[in-house]
Amino acid sequence: MDTLIGYLQNAVRTYWEELALTDFNGVSYQYRDIARKVAKLHLLYQHAGIKPGDKIALCGKNSAQWAVGFISVVTYGAVAVPILHEFKADNIHHLVSHCDAKILFTDESIWENLDPDSIKGLEGVLNISDFSLFMSRNEKLTKARERLNELFGKKYPERFTREDVVYAPRPKDDLAVINYTSGSTGFSKGVMLTYNNLWSNIQFTIDGLTFLKPGDRIVCMLPLAHMYGLVVEMLHPLVKGCHVCFLTRVPSPKVILEAFAQVKPKLVVTVPLIIEKIVKTKVFPLLEKPLMKVLMHIPVVDEKLLDKIRNGLMDAFGGNIQEIIIGGAGLNKDVETFLRRIQFPYTVGYGMTECGPLVAYAPWDIQRPGSCGKVVDRMECRVESPDTENVPGELWVKGVNVMKGYFKNSEATAEIFRDGWMNTGDLCTIDKDGFIYIRGRNKNMILGPSGQNIYPEEIEQRLNNMPLVAESLIIDEGGGQLAALIYPDLEQASKEGVKMDDMDKFMSGNVAELNKELPAYSQIRHVKVLFQEFEKTPKRSIKRYLYQKAK
Repeated sequence: MDTLIGYLQNAVRTYWEELALTDFNGVSYQYRDIARKVAKLHLLYQHAGIKPGDKIALCGKNSAQWAVGFISVVTYGAVAVPILHEFKADNIHHLVSHCDAKILFTDESIWENLDPDSIKGLEGVLNISDFSLFMSRNEKLTKARERLNELFGKKYPERFTREDVVYAPRPKDDLAVINYTSGSTGFSKGVMLTYNNLWSNIQFTIDGLTFLKPGDRIVCMLPLAHMYGLVVEMLHPLVKGCHVCFLTRVPSPKVILEAFAQVKPKLVVTVPLIIEKIVKTKVFPLLEKPLMKVLMHIPVVDEKLLDKIRNGLMDAFGGNIQEIIIGGAGLNKDVETFLRRIQFPYTVGYGMTECGPLVAYAPWDIQRPGSCGKVVDRMECRVESPDTENVPGELWVKGVNVMKGYFKNSEATAEIFRDGWMNTGDLCTIDKDGFIYIRGRNKNMILGPSGQNIYPEEIEQRLNNMPLVAESLIIDEGGGQLAALIYPDLEQASKEGVKMDDMDKFMSGNVAELNKELPAYSQIRHVKVLFQEFEKTPKRSIKRYLYQKAK
């Protein structure tokens, strides 16, 4: 099958009676329920005068209804515009207007903070929870919504069956999604992704993640307004006939572990922060106990202890896990070394919104330490470097996954493309077998006092391994003078009896120790402790640009 629409149609027809979508501890839908709801929404669009190619925005928390809304848009031939529900009202106004959306799906808590006069282009606003109208400026839309059950009954007078599910194919290069980035280096740009871009990503997950079978369950934790969550956690399992469970609440560790215990997923897609928190708070303190240190040096005993720790971690993820895919950033080196030692089935992938999102991946059993895998199918990559194995250079990609460009932003599009290749903006090396190693963002690189290249991410990774450091950011105070912004692990500090008043001194000690290992040109000169967590993007990367001028 070579189209996204074809895959969705086939999944609904094939798995008609099976469970498809569930809100964790809430409502569940079978594939046939999705089909029925989608058919009704298609009638609503048609009678309201919405045409293929028109833009329909979705802004709300992850839910089964959000997924149904999205599927209804792309199978109708309209352009879906997912917008993060965490965005502030003025941001939502801007994005809805910028993309020329005619309809907005949202929830009550978001709608009550929006100003209709700031989104004048909208013809209607639908409540995601039941698809009722919050607002309509289109009489045809109002009447169609009032008569929706009647219109459905007229179109399907006998009964609605799987044979009635026929989604018109779309040209492969037609626009399917505009996804606004919420990056760590600047403001949102509308990434234009085609039906073919999405198909290629889904095809790779079908070919590459073969352990996920029809009926298997998956917990969807990442935002559906982000391409990783949308494609890998929702669309990919859905076209395979799997059962997707959405965490409709904030994914706190407690909620996540409860969901894993109930759902018992085979696949988990997550960000480094969640894995690192579990290992650094649950496992590492255990290994630091005096008795454990002794036992870990006794042959055979150490292996048995590590087996026990591995089994405990596997159970924490539901006991059925085949692979955990970590994306969005590199994994802490100490955590990665430990997970590899116990043969925990994790791998680190690499992607970006502009590639919808996949760029690189390797299964956990062949993945290499520090790597994010090899370039995915139907994609090519090259590194601009005189010695690609040892000297970092900019990573360029081209292939079927690569976007059409940025919506209404030809200048930014021209800036990122050259001779058919797209500049990822990331610096990396690539080994002789094609494994990619990300070193950092080109935009983040700091020029040292004598012209040396300083990669802040590498210093941050080492600093994050120091006692009581939860997260850190290395910034340039000017002339290559480095400062460290540190957010401490307040929970652990409390357990260890370290007072907040002593935190500056404690972290200065950490930095002094780290400076002993750093070359002179990348020494940290100043330390600032922050008691509020860094602002993050949806994939949990720190929004670096907000802190660049911090002192």
